[in-house]
Amino acid sequence: MTSETINTVWLDNSQALNELCQRCSALPAIAVDTEFMRSSTFYPKVGLLQINDGEQNFLIDPLAFDTQDLEPLRALWQNKAVVKVLHACSEDLEVFQHWLGVVPQPLFDTQMAANYAACGFSLSYAKLVHQFLDLELEKGETRSDWLKRPLSESQCHYAALDVEYLLEIYQRLKTMLEQKQRLEYLQEDCQRLLDNACMEFEPRSAYLKVKSAWRLSSRSLGVLQALCVWREEQARERDIPRNRLCKDPQLFTMAKRPPKRVKDLARVEGLPGRTLREDGETLVQIVEQVLDDNSNWPKTLDKPLSVDQGQQLKMLREHGHQLAESMGLAPELLFNKKEWEELIRHLLFNRPLQSSRFNGWRGEQFLPVLLRSFRDRVK
Repeated sequence: MTSETINTVWLDNSQALNELCQRCSALPAIAVDTEFMRSSTFYPKVGLLQINDGEQNFLIDPLAFDTQDLEPLRALWQNKAVVKVLHACSEDLEVFQHWLGVVPQPLFDTQMAANYAACGFSLSYAKLVHQFLDLELEKGETRSDWLKRPLSESQCHYAALDVEYLLEIYQRLKTMLEQKQRLEYLQEDCQRLLDNACMEFEPRSAYLKVKSAWRLSSRSLGVLQALCVWREEQARERDIPRNRLCKDPQLFTMAKRPPKRVKDLARVEGLPGRTLREDGETLVQIVEQVLDDNSNWPKTLDKPLSVDQGQQLKMLREHGHQLAESMGLAPELLFNKKEWEELIRHLLFNRPLQSSRFNGWRGEQFLPVLLRSFRDRVK
């Protein structure tokens, strides 16, 4: 079956927004989605906010409101009596944090809920709609310009569909999780999403994401760290993508062979000409300052695991997956690649566990069993 004609209301004035938020504040749950653009900016530019209250789909035009007009929406987002239902919402949360300064809570992410309900891992919204409601969604506007006005009828229909069925899916998934006693697991992960969205990114940690940074000396890491801080701060200030200024390979090259003069930067393959012209002197000065003061150079980073250690990691993951399946959980719900490596380094070298996902239900119900049984295996 294909989706039917749906009830949609365009909303672009503060009185109507206030009335909607008041009505929603009395509901147990609302469905929420956004459409945004980010092709040429650092921050997402919100083009549309969709809310379904169980009866209608409201398409709210962010371009029609001043900041002060959005206070009712901020209050609704912080109203913990109203569950906000979204699907695969990490980017939406970033949009809300930048646009409104708050994130919607409490949160129910239907993609994450489907993971815990054993419906499939990382299912798209369209697949969930098909699985639960036997409906096929049209996906013809995924690359639309959501900042243009007026939006086309096709765009509005597509946007409304993204919240039309969320509440029905939410009710079914919630019931399934309650029966499986997994609702608290989901709530924990949703709260972690909210916490991460509100967390201020530390520019001084950006260098840790550069591929092969472990190959660099402490001196070179100091240069890399300072250059990454510069890029992060400038990208935010100018509201442009990081790579528009400089990509990771160019930063790595400059860290490995620190430039002493602007002309040295001209030999950095792939460095944008505009960055060379407008920021070359600044980059050279940053490098010079770092090299003159070694007091803040970072420690060298861990090397990749050896072949033998990699085999132990593989054994740990396989054992973890078996334990997860015995608990009725999808193995992918446990830890990501970085966390599995953090875990094996903890076992082999007694490194502290830092990821927040080693706490909560994973830390209480899963991790002790995994560590104990793994240690027994390798004795």
